[in-house]
Amino acid sequence: MTEQLRERKEADIRNRLAIALDVDDLVEASRIAREVRPWFGVAKVGLVLYAAAGPDAVVELVESGYRVMLDLKLYDIPSHVRRAAQVMGGLGASYLTLHASGGVSMLHGGVEGLAEGAAMAGLEPPAALAVTVLTSDAGAPSHVLGNRVRAAVEGGCQGIVCAASDVREARQLAPRIVTVVPGIRLPGTSTDDQARASAPQSALDAGADLLVVGRAVTSAPDRAQAAAEVVGPLTLERRRSGRDGAGL
Repeated sequence: MTEQLRERKEADIRNRLAIALDVDDLVEASRIAREVRPWFGVAKVGLVLYAAAGPDAVVELVESGYRVMLDLKLYDIPSHVRRAAQVMGGLGASYLTLHASGGVSMLHGGVEGLAEGAAMAGLEPPAALAVTVLTSDAGAPSHVLGNRVRAAVEGGCQGIVCAASDVREARQLAPRIVTVVPGIRLPGTSTDDQARASAPQSALDAGADLLVVGRAVTSAPDRAQAAAEVVGPLTLERRRSGRDGAGL
């Protein structure tokens, strides 16, 4: 294998792993991001870090080489979501989350706003990800997932966020949609508040495209070792299937 091909394969793997930087300090977030950079190509900026640092968090992580998943779960009237997404579209993030429960019109507004904001900044638009059912929600009625996946497709979203246990059903409804799975935990570790957590291999076996890993790595005594344990099955899966994470 040539050096160039090896580097490309490693980049493919990293781009299927997102590190969730759910801390309230940008200096700490940046330190974690540097520490786990050999294993992760995507950094998730959620409500906590965005509340603490705002757009600077996105800019700094993009400049450090990460693709950024801006996980704000926008949910409001369609015009407000469109305007907020327009602002977000110019920040340089690769993904933005919207709540699928907001409905087709709201999702469509977010998708259009993202494209408009990115175009004004001379950037490619981020992928809009519709959050279906939270991984902390173990009691959602069975019909909810299907309704929200259909709303995501009709609203023009490029991907969805769902639990690993929901991926197969979601793919039956939307075979080409990108699936992002949070709540990844290593076997034998605490699931914390994630009622529907999943081991990395289980999520991959279900067909997940992008795994979001947080406390399993960020709270580990040895983050490098924990990151390597997460990446292990992904490397094997990549070798077996040649799968690059379509759409990512």
